[in-house]
Amino acid sequence: MAQAGLTYEALETAFRHRNFKPLYFLYGEERFLIDTLQKLLIEHALAPHERDFNFDLVYGAETDAASALSLCAGFPMMAERRVVVIRDFEKLKDNRRFKAYAEHPNPSAVVLLVCGGKPNLSAHPYRALRAHAAWAEFKPLYEKQMPGWIDRQVRAKGHRIEPRAAQMLAEYVGADLRAADSEIEKLITFAGGRETLTGEDVIAATGQTREHNVFELQRAIGEGRYPDAMRITERLLRQASNGRGEGLMIVSVLTAYFTKLWKLTVCQTRGMSDKAMAARIGVSPYFIKEYLFSLKRYGPGALERAFATLLAADYELKGGGSRNERLVLDLMMRRLVRRTGSDTDALG
Repeated sequence: MAQAGLTYEALETAFRHRNFKPLYFLYGEERFLIDTLQKLLIEHALAPHERDFNFDLVYGAETDAASALSLCAGFPMMAERRVVVIRDFEKLKDNRRFKAYAEHPNPSAVVLLVCGGKPNLSAHPYRALRAHAAWAEFKPLYEKQMPGWIDRQVRAKGHRIEPRAAQMLAEYVGADLRAADSEIEKLITFAGGRETLTGEDVIAATGQTREHNVFELQRAIGEGRYPDAMRITERLLRQASNGRGEGLMIVSVLTAYFTKLWKLTVCQTRGMSDKAMAARIGVSPYFIKEYLFSLKRYGPGALERAFATLLAADYELKGGGSRNERLVLDLMMRRLVRRTGSDTDALG
């Protein structure tokens, strides 16, 4: 019978306590967590001076099953164990031969097999790996899970983060864990010796200002303040080193914002409480009233047009049109902010 899959937290704890299994099988689209576990495994399984002779990293497309199995079967040299990491295992020719290895792994080695995406788990060697190896699947997080993940990540680094700051950072990076971790490191640097990270730190770390940042832009749009929305957008573009990249970031943040508003419409039809709605759309209960206020300006038709507007802006900013980023964002703001009062309005 196949054993249950492990969580990231369980694997992290085991690696830090040097409690290793001979064979690991990790797969899924969330590569940041897999990469982090690989780094932890190498760091804790081998001392730096042991790695030259006892660590091998190979890629499935660049080797063959016989060579990979030979590495896995090797014995450590002047060390307690050896470590073998095979990335892109699904690209390893004839990897079916690992079925037998999964049943009888080398006890003197720690072998980590990594697949990108989800392989055919009903076929060997994956079926055997799920039956005999320590395995885990890593799916991308939903955006509503990001504030909680950010909070846990900050705590793991010895700091705390205010709920609003976690929400702001989640809206800034979307569901990109690698980007979130990078921004957390920036926040800790900006905070200096302070234990608690704040919303002001998020704004400073992202290179914005108190008055001109994507979070104030989001609020201005939600409240229908077109002049403020345009002023903030212009300032963001002016201070950015890459205007087109900044424009894409703005579109991404606003897409996440309108997605939350759309989810709120469903919550309201079900008569959910404010707390339940906050959990459903992935925001702190402290901020749900702000979203509900903005939703008063956006009926279903207006939300549909907002998504069409954002999609068109994204297309143009990625090279689908000849207009510069300022004109693209100007037109986008006019359509998002000025024409939301009625579902009968046209974007035009």
